Amino acid sequence: MFDAVEFLARAMLIGTGATVVMDIWGLVRKRLLGIPSLDYALVGRWLGHLASGRLRHDRIAASPQVAGERAIGWAAHYLIGIGFAGVLLAIFGLDWARQPSIVPALMVGIGSVAAPLLVMQPAMGAGIAASRTPHPWAARLQSLLTHAVFGAGLYAAGWLTGLLLYP
Repeated sequence: MFDAVEFLARAMLIGTGATVVMDIWGLVRKRLLGIPSLDYALVGRWLGHLASGRLRHDRIAASPQVAGERAIGWAAHYLIGIGFAGVLLAIFGLDWARQPSIVPALMVGIGSVAAPLLVMQPAMGAGIAASRTPHPWAARLQSLLTHAVFGAGLYAAGWLTGLLLYP
């Protein structure tokens, strides 16, 4: 029972921390490079339409708004981060969280890029791996970098969580 509680607590803390790192990266990227972050209201819009049975959109930005879409999108963003932290812990165990190392965190972080490339982008009208965007390779590179940063955030949050809460 205790391991289940520790697993959930660590997944929540590590996933939240890694997602915060990813969001900070998005702010830095926007400020230094002028590259805007994903508008999580559009994720909320997609989820809102998904609840009524619509999986795919030609352009999610052109689809009707959904009540509370921004809050839904941001909540989903953090819950997904927590979910990927859970994947990390499920694969590498609580021992990883007790003594984090960078390689497993980067493997999961970089591996998580499959979600936007193969699920979110096609469903939201951008095509598989952003193939329907004006600059697909630039979008792919940005997705890969962002998810690598998320992986580094998994490591940092794992390390910090262990240092502060589970010495």
